Amino acid sequence: MIIYQAADSDLIAIAQKTRLAASKLAVVSSEVKTRAIEAIAIALESAKDEILQANITDCEAAAEKIAKPLYKRLQLDEHKLRDAIAGVRDVGKLSDPVGAVQIHREIDTNLILKRITSPLGVLGVIFEARPEAAIQIASLAIKSRNGVILKGGKEAIRSCEAIVKAIKQGLSESAVNPDAVQLLTTREETIELLKLDKYVDLIIPRGSNSFVRFVQENTRIPVLGHADGICHLYVDKAADIAKAVTITIDSKTQYPAACNAIETLLVHSDIATTFLPKVADALEKVNVELRGDERTRDILPNIVAATEEDWETEYSDLILSIKIVDSLQEAIAHINDYGSRHTEAIITEDSEAAKTFLALVNAAGVYHNCSTRFADGFRYGFGAEVGISTQQMPPRGPVGLEGLVTYKYQMIGDGHVVSTYTGKNAKSFTHRDLK
Repeated sequence: MIIYQAADSDLIAIAQKTRLAASKLAVVSSEVKTRAIEAIAIALESAKDEILQANITDCEAAAEKIAKPLYKRLQLDEHKLRDAIAGVRDVGKLSDPVGAVQIHREIDTNLILKRITSPLGVLGVIFEARPEAAIQIASLAIKSRNGVILKGGKEAIRSCEAIVKAIKQGLSESAVNPDAVQLLTTREETIELLKLDKYVDLIIPRGSNSFVRFVQENTRIPVLGHADGICHLYVDKAADIAKAVTITIDSKTQYPAACNAIETLLVHSDIATTFLPKVADALEKVNVELRGDERTRDILPNIVAATEEDWETEYSDLILSIKIVDSLQEAIAHINDYGSRHTEAIITEDSEAAKTFLALVNAAGVYHNCSTRFADGFRYGFGAEVGISTQQMPPRGPVGLEGLVTYKYQMIGDGHVVSTYTGKNAKSFTHRDLK
C-alpha cells in the first residue's frame, strides 16, 4: 500500500533545508568538496572519544535485547572507527563523479549535444544498527554532491548522533553547508520520510528482507537496496582441497554477521568424502555449527540435519548448511533457486567450469577461487559504499559514487529548429562524435 498522506511539517522543513544545501553543493568546485571531506575526517578524529563512548552506551543498552549478529554490527571499536575515517579520506581522493561528459556529439553544424553526469539531489538512507555506515554514506553523498537524510537503527541512536554531530562540525569548517547531512532518530520519522517524494530522490534501505519490501511498498520514491544475503560457495570436483578449506573458513567466519558471508556450502559428490571431513574439522575448531543434507550426514554423521528452511536462511552467525551435488549444473540450479543474487563463488582448477559458473549464476558478484567476503565497496576501491544492490538493473553490487549520480542531456544550438530536418527538402543530421 502506497502512503499518500501529507508528511509531517517539521520533517518537510528538514527536507527543504537538505535540498537547498544540496543545490548549492551541486555547483561547488571539486577542490572545495575535497577540502570538505578532509574536514569531516579531521572532525571525526577529534570526536573519537565521544563517538566511542556513545557506542559503548548504545551497546550496554542493547545487550541481551537484540540478536547476536545485530549486536556485532552495532559495536564500533577504535579499529572500526579508524578504518571508517580512512575510508572518508579514500573517498576524497576519488575522481569527481559529477560533470563527466559521457557523450559529446555534433548533431549538425553548431548544434552540439552532451550527456553529462549530475547529482541525484537528496538521498534518504535507512540503515541497520551499524553506526559506521553513517560515516561512509555521508562522505559518499558529499563527494557525489548530494544531500542526505540518514535514519539509523534505534539501537545505534547515540552513536549516530555523535557521528553526525562531528560530520556537521567538520562541514561547518568548510564551504559546504552542514544542512546537506541530516539525521532522523525515531521510527515515526522513517514512515514520514517515505512520503517525501517531492524532496527526496532516492531511498536506500539497508535491513531485513521484510523491511526492504515494506519500504518498496510504501513509497513513491525510487528504492535501491538489498534484503537477504544468502551466499553460496561451490566446491567443484576439480577444486584444490587446501585452497577450498581456506576459502570456506574465510567466507564463513571472517565476519559471519556480514551479508557477504556464506550460508550454504555446496560440494561435488566426487570429492565429498575427501573434502568434507577436512573442512568440517577446520570449521568445528572455530565453533561453526554444521547442518547437512542426508548425503552429507552419511559422511559427517554427528552434524544436524538440514531442512528446506536452511537453504532459504541467512544465518548471519556461525552456522553453515552443506549440500552434496552431482554436477556443476546442479550447483548452479540450487544457487539460482535459493540465492539472494548477492555474491556466489566457485572453487575449481577447471577453467571451463569456472567460466560456466561465472556466466550462468545470477548474482551481483560471481567469484572464482576467492572469498565472498571481498564483496565490499572499500575492497573494490570505491572508498566506501552506500549499500549493496541485488537488483537486476544497475547499479548492482556494492554501490559507490557511480550509483549516486545520474546524467542530463545538454544541447546548444544557434537558432536551430526541427522543421529544418523534416519535409521534402529536409536537411540531414551529421551525428558526428567529437573528442
